[in-house]
Amino acid sequence: MEYNCAVDTRSFYIHWPFCPYRCHFCPFVAISGQDHLMGQYHKALMKEIITFAQKTAPLGPLETIYLGGGTPSTWPNELLLDMFGILRDTFDLSKISEITLEANPGTVQKEQLAVWKEAGITRLSIGVQSLDDEVLKKLNRHQKVSDVYQLINWAQHEFDALSVDLIIGLPGVEEAQWKSMIHEVVQWPVNHISMYFLSIHENTPLYTRLVKNELTLPPEDPIVDLYYWTVEAFAKAGLEQYEISSFARAGFQAQHNQVYWERKPYKGFGIGSCSFDGQRRLQNIKNVMHYMKLLEEGKDIEASSELLTPEQIRLEKVMLGLRRMKGLVISDVLHDMTDQERNRFMYNMQEFEIEGLVKQSGGILYLNKSVVAVENEVALRLLQ
Repeated sequence: MEYNCAVDTRSFYIHWPFCPYRCHFCPFVAISGQDHLMGQYHKALMKEIITFAQKTAPLGPLETIYLGGGTPSTWPNELLLDMFGILRDTFDLSKISEITLEANPGTVQKEQLAVWKEAGITRLSIGVQSLDDEVLKKLNRHQKVSDVYQLINWAQHEFDALSVDLIIGLPGVEEAQWKSMIHEVVQWPVNHISMYFLSIHENTPLYTRLVKNELTLPPEDPIVDLYYWTVEAFAKAGLEQYEISSFARAGFQAQHNQVYWERKPYKGFGIGSCSFDGQRRLQNIKNVMHYMKLLEEGKDIEASSELLTPEQIRLEKVMLGLRRMKGLVISDVLHDMTDQERNRFMYNMQEFEIEGLVKQSGGILYLNKSVVAVENEVALRLLQ
């Protein structure tokens, strides 16, 4: 079941899987030690993009492009410029509002920044995670704190939009150390911060170490308290929360991420990349050798495709709506429910208001800030 090429697609995600090393917490489709395949992969990736263009009626102007990974900051300059040349020859980029590239400190040469700007990239998302060399080393993340400072210093002169990623709940990071880092980060010349709770995924070295009792995670309750403290610290520094994990200065909210949260169509390219056409979620195969071979042979690279049920769509709307500070439009969820489902939802919503979990105003349902850390649980219970 292929992506519906007739839908109004305005956003692309493009995956660069190559990494100089594999972080122990990373669940993403990434490969290390295979840099010799970069040229061959790039060629296959360009074929996938061009083939998609040939299948579609002329698309409207693209609005956002996100280059994720892997480590896109390892993308060779000549290949990156070639890709943007192909994108400009193939699609209408006249209305682009944001092109984001993920960059990891320690993988960037200063001259790359000018190349990225020349290519049309408008926003860097920098993977900081922690400012403790020992903590990062134990997670097999080879960057140094000095690499972070250097990249921030270089990037501020080339890009107006700078975002940094932080992970809360990393083993070995004490409360005082985290607070000290936050006090420092909010003074950097960045206008967006993403703060994620550490997630332990199966089939990662971090999961294996946890199972073997080689690793101890910090208790959950103090981490949740620290999350709320951080939200307040960001607000005092002018970084307003607009989604559970996302904080921005005025005018610097991530445009591409909002495509996901608003359930708008987007097309993903590259191994393991996901697409959404409004009804179906699809994913490409994850094996780089198979990906390149199938594209060379003109065969399908889709690994999975799921036509969403009304119940799945409803759950997505509730979960994504409650994640955002702008809230959930209640009518968007109620309109296709049966009377019984609608009555149950309204009853649950009223009960949750009494419990202090949610509040509603003007047809919008908001998650109370005191429970944002358990948003998924609230969303599931609302639809029970």
